[in-house]
Parts: sequence; C-alpha cells; structure tokens
Amino acid sequence: MPRKCMDCPRRCGISRKEHRGYCGETETLRIARAAPHYWEEPPISGEKGSGTVFFSGCSLRCIFCQNHEIAVSHVGYSVTPEELLRIFSDLEQQGVHNINLVTASHFTAQLVPVLRQAKADGLRIPFVWNSSGYELPETLRLLDGLIDIYLPDFKYLNPETAKAYSNAPDYPETAKAALEEMVRQCGAPQISPETGLMTRGVQVRHLVLPGHAQESRQVLWYLYQTYGNGIGYSIMNQYTPMPQMKDHPLLSRRVTAQEYANVVRYAEQIGIVNAYTQEGEAASESFIPEFHAEPQQNLTFST
Repeated sequence: MPRKCMDCPRRCGISRKEHRGYCGETETLRIARAAPHYWEEPPISGEKGSGTVFFSGCSLRCIFCQNHEIAVSHVGYSVTPEELLRIFSDLEQQGVHNINLVTASHFTAQLVPVLRQAKADGLRIPFVWNSSGYELPETLRLLDGLIDIYLPDFKYLNPETAKAYSNAPDYPETAKAALEEMVRQCGAPQISPETGLMTRGVQVRHLVLPGHAQESRQVLWYLYQTYGNGIGYSIMNQYTPMPQMKDHPLLSRRVTAQEYANVVRYAEQIGIVNAYTQEGEAASESFIPEFHAEPQQNLTFST
C-alpha cells in the first residue's frame, strides 16, 4: 500500500508516491539551489561560507515568504540520492564549513539514508538543519545523530498570528515541542576556539515583523524562561515586504529602526547574552537568493 504522509504537523495523509502533499512535493527529492552562502550567522558562514542546499516546497507557506517561488514548488529540479551525495561532496571540496539543509523537513524520510551514507563516506563537516520550526518531534527523532546543528525559526507565540500569516494556529505549541527535541539532541551551541565556527548545538532565529514588536518580546521571554542562555539567539530585522504584501495593513512596510531597537533592548534587559543581531536596513539589501546564481549583497550579523 502507498504510504500516507504524516511526517509534518499538517498530517495531510497524501500518498506522495503518486501525488503532491500539502508541502507541494512528491517523494522525489527536489532542490532549487546548492551553493556556498556567506550571510548566515558568523559561526556558521565563517570565511568560506555555508554549503546551502535549498529544497523545493514547504509545509508552512507563510504569506510573506521571501522564497515564495520555491516554497510553492514553482522552482526546483529533481535529484537522486546519489546526486545529492555528490552535491554534498562538491560543496565540501569547495571549502564550505558545513552542509546547510534549508527547508528540508518534508523530505526527512528520504534524507535520513542520504545523511547516513554521507557520514559513512567520510563527510567531515557538520550538517545544519535550517527550518521553520514547524516540525513533529517524532520526525525530528529520525535525525538524531545525523544533524549536528539545528537552526530553527521561532516565528510566533500567538496562535491568531500564526493562523493569519501561516495558516497554522498550532505553530506555537508545535514549535515549542520541536525545539525541545532539537535541544535534547544537540544542546547548547559549541564554538571551536580555534576556528570560531559552530560545531554543534541549537541556534534559534526570530524574525521581527512590522507591527509585532510586542509578540517578539513575548517569544524572547518564552525562550529565555525555558532555555536561558543554553541556546543561541538570532534576532533578525531582515523582513522585506514582498509584492503580495503591498495591500496588507501591517506587512506592507519594513520594520522600523525603533521597533527593532526596542526588541533588542528587551532581550538585553531580560538577560539574553548569547545573541546575534543585524545591522542595516532590511529592504536595502537582498536576502532572497537568485537561484542558480550568487546573491549580490546581504545584511550581515553582528554580536
């Protein structure tokens, strides 16, 4: 019998051997870009870049998504497990510091044997799981021992916001459970004193949205109350209004400098010390990779 997909919190039950699931993908691995990327957090990008592999499709589908074309499966090409292993090897030979799997959650079952084989073949650099945070703990447990660094978002704490922007009112509770499993597996960030690179651990990202600074403060309070400085934090100001947001009452503008500064100040006040912030104006720089081409410019992280 065809397997009914229940791998993500959508639990759509679609046989992805024959049809596309909620994520927009079948069981066939598809990627939209594989290249060194230099604008992640400094311990992940380093000097030689993070070997990012963008997977097509997404289980969350945020209305403001900056990678909309790949999230809705309009961009991407199929790869076999053998081809993906060669991509990992090629990136390692280019000198990248890690293999960064971007929005790969809906391909977890297909990736587990690939990751095992890559490690068996002698891949020496860490695997990074770069995700929306909208994941099932039981699916994440399949990755135990295979992923070295978790780089999840924690987008919302308010179910109404999560429903309005991602059609996922269960996002807060789901992300809480997923993060707990990630921390169980990899723990606090471990930084090599010799290279300054992250070798293991959990680094949580939160994107400040325009008009939602109060919710950002609530997210940071929850994370700090739960994990203290036992996780890494990235407080991001890179929100860029996409064309589909031009008429939205809140999301049609940038985050103001004052909004962002207030969130960062709050993080400092409650005791967060292991955090990265961003400098510059979000919409003046490109955070949207040109697939099959290198991005021209990006904001940088700073401590």
